[in-house]
Amino acid sequence: MRGALLGLAVVRLWMSGDSMDPTDSGRSGDGMVGFLDAVDPGAVRDPYPEFARLRRQSPVLRRDSIYEGAPASYVVYRHDDVTRVLRDGATFSSAVIADGMREVWGRKIIVGMDAPEHQHHRALVSVAFRQRTLARWEESLVGRVVDELIDQFVDHAHVDLATEYTFGFPAKVISGVLGLPEADYQQFQQWAVGIITVFRDWDSAVRCSNELREYLEQIVNERRVAPRDDLITDLVTAELDGERLDDEEIYSFLRMLLPAGIETTYRSSGNLLYLLLTHPEQLDAVRADRSLIPQAIEEGLRYESPILLTARITTRPTELSGVAIPKDTVVTAMVASANRDPDVYDDPETFDVFRNAHQHMSFGTGPHLCLGMHLARLETRVALNALFDRLPGLRLDQEAAVKSDAHIQGDSLFRNPTSLPVIWDHSNTVS
Repeated sequence: MRGALLGLAVVRLWMSGDSMDPTDSGRSGDGMVGFLDAVDPGAVRDPYPEFARLRRQSPVLRRDSIYEGAPASYVVYRHDDVTRVLRDGATFSSAVIADGMREVWGRKIIVGMDAPEHQHHRALVSVAFRQRTLARWEESLVGRVVDELIDQFVDHAHVDLATEYTFGFPAKVISGVLGLPEADYQQFQQWAVGIITVFRDWDSAVRCSNELREYLEQIVNERRVAPRDDLITDLVTAELDGERLDDEEIYSFLRMLLPAGIETTYRSSGNLLYLLLTHPEQLDAVRADRSLIPQAIEEGLRYESPILLTARITTRPTELSGVAIPKDTVVTAMVASANRDPDVYDDPETFDVFRNAHQHMSFGTGPHLCLGMHLARLETRVALNALFDRLPGLRLDQEAAVKSDAHIQGDSLFRNPTSLPVIWDHSNTVS
C-alpha cells in the first residue's frame, strides 16, 4: 500500500510544476484538444530559464511531502545526476511508475520493472522493433499514411499542421503497426486521450484502459489462431529460452504502447516543425540537404523534449551532488533540464541543426532507453520528407501565427506546439 501511495504521489508531483509563471491554456474537449487537456491549465511557455537557475543554485531540489505521511521528494536538474538516476537501476528503482500506473496500464508494466525481470521482458518485446521490421513499415505504412493526410489539404492555400498532420499520422501508424483495423483509429485516439489525461481524470483513464483491453482481447486471440505480419503477432509468438509473454504482459505493454506511440511522436514532430518554421534559415538548409534531417530530429528532441521528466524511487540511502537522499524517496529526473546543461552541450539555449552530435536524454538512457525511439525517428523523417516533397516553399504563416499566438508550451510533464499554421507555393504543389 505504501508503494502505491508513493506512486500516486509522484503523479501529483509531475503535475504540480515548479515555481514558474503560468498562463491559462483555455482548452477543453476531446480529440486533439483532449491531448492538449493533458497539459496542466497553468501552462508554461518557457521553463528553461528556471531550469538554468536551478541547475546553478539547487541542482538537487528537495520538495515537501505531497500528502500527509509521505516522505519528501527530490528533483534533479543536472545532466550528470539525471544520467546516474536513469542508469543506476539498483539504487533508483522504476517500481514507483508501476505502483502509480498499475490500474491504468496493468500489473506488468515494462517501464516500471527492474532487473532482472526488466531485461527478460525487454528481450521478449524488443523482437517487435527489429530493424528489418522498421524498414518494412517505412514503405508499406508510414509513407502511405503521411501521403494520405497531405492529400486532404495539398490543394488548400494554408493549413494548421498540428491539427491536420502531426496529430493524425502517429495514431494511424501505431494502429497499423499493431495490426488494428485502420477504420478504428479514431477510437484508438479517444482511448489514448483518456489514458494520457490520467492526471486530470483518473476514473476516465481507468475506464478507457479497460475498454481498450477488452477490444484488444479479441485481436490477441485471433492472432494466436491466425498469425499476421504485425506487432501483436510478434508479441504473441515471441519466445526466449522457451518462455513467452503471458496475457497480462501483452496487455500491459499494448495499453502503454498505444497512447505513448501516439502522443510522444505527435509532440516531438510538432516541436521540431515549429522550431524549423521559426528558424527559416535552418528550415531552408534542411530542405535543401535532406541528409541534415536525422541531426535536425536529434536537435529538436534535445532542445524541446516532448516529455520533460521521469521518476524513480530509491532502494537505499544515496547521494546526488552532495545531497543525502534517504531510502524510499521519489527522485524525479528532469531530462529537459539535462538536455540544456552547459557542462555537456555548447551554447545549449540555441537551436542548431548543425550542432555536433551528442546523445540527448529525451529517449532516456540506461536499461530503460526507449524501445520505440527508432520508430519515432523513422516516422518524423518520413513526415518531414513528405512535407518538403509535396509542399514547396513550406513556411510559417506569419499572420495566422500571430493571430493564434502559436508557440510551444506545456506543464512540468509535456511540451508541444499550440498550433502550426503554414503556407506554401500553392501553384507548385505535388498532388
